[in-house]
Amino acid sequence: MSWELLLWLLALGALLALLVQLLRFVRADGDLTLLWAEWQGRRPEWELTDMVIWVTGASSGIGEELVYQLSKLGVSLVLSARRVQELERVKRRCLENGILKEKDIFVLPLDLTDRSSHEAATKAVLQEFGKIDILVNNGGQSQRSLCVDTNLDVFKELMELNYLGTVSLTMCVLPHMIERKQGKIVTVNSLLGIISAPLSSGYCASKHALRGFFNCLRVELAEYPGIVISNICPGPVQSNIVKNSLTEEVTKSVGIDTVQSHKMATSRCVRLMLISMANDLKEVWIADHPFLLVVYLWQYMPTWAWWLTNILGKKRIENFKNGLDADISYFKTWKTKHD
Repeated sequence: MSWELLLWLLALGALLALLVQLLRFVRADGDLTLLWAEWQGRRPEWELTDMVIWVTGASSGIGEELVYQLSKLGVSLVLSARRVQELERVKRRCLENGILKEKDIFVLPLDLTDRSSHEAATKAVLQEFGKIDILVNNGGQSQRSLCVDTNLDVFKELMELNYLGTVSLTMCVLPHMIERKQGKIVTVNSLLGIISAPLSSGYCASKHALRGFFNCLRVELAEYPGIVISNICPGPVQSNIVKNSLTEEVTKSVGIDTVQSHKMATSRCVRLMLISMANDLKEVWIADHPFLLVVYLWQYMPTWAWWLTNILGKKRIENFKNGLDADISYFKTWKTKHD
């Protein structure tokens, strides 16, 4: 075989590999590292069994679906949120799976904004189960209002709940993990913790703060390789997050249901979260296109990203002013959603 033919074959192989990656990206609903882990990585069914997992924001949305899927893996669960009745409902449904028993699920009401209660809550979990293997920081609230119309109290509330409440609980759990030299702290952030979008200025600020804090914490814990810090960054997911979002006043929320057919199924988002947890991924992006594409542009081509964000942002504001879901109408569905 001549050198010229060999070089042609190598070039053809590289081109085919690039085409395969492009095809994978077009169909992707998560970053390529995450999807590789889903294909070739460790299974949650192998890695998470018998762990004690504390989930905040467990009464609805991503948190609720997460505990349902975890309940099928034979773990011990701590369910936390402010609404006790909703937590009890979630617990009953978990028990219906027939894998967990009453003693395996601990309902622990928790208000993330009441930081003085976090130390006692941590002690209660340790008294109940003796350890905390994984803390999932999922509690939080979003925002739908223009910055110029928004009362400063809204920004304060979002930072108290999304950022300071999460940091406070983490700081209470962290000494236990350092003592054991192992554990996972999984924080449900958002794509808006990486990029920014209009109508969510306070929410974006809180999520950017979270990402900065946990990226710093990960480096500070480098001497404890058994402690894993993971940032989960979903895009739009089917849940009540928009309905419960704060508006221009801290006493007002959106309060109405919006069309969610264009959003990722909650079950698919949570499955990818479990893949991330099983494979100790430091940060994952979970979203359908065009949201995933926009994040990649921000990462690698920020000038183009600004141009596209300005176009999509104007449409987002227009949708909001017309009483529509902010993200509903500026793109066509790129692929069939996962169930």
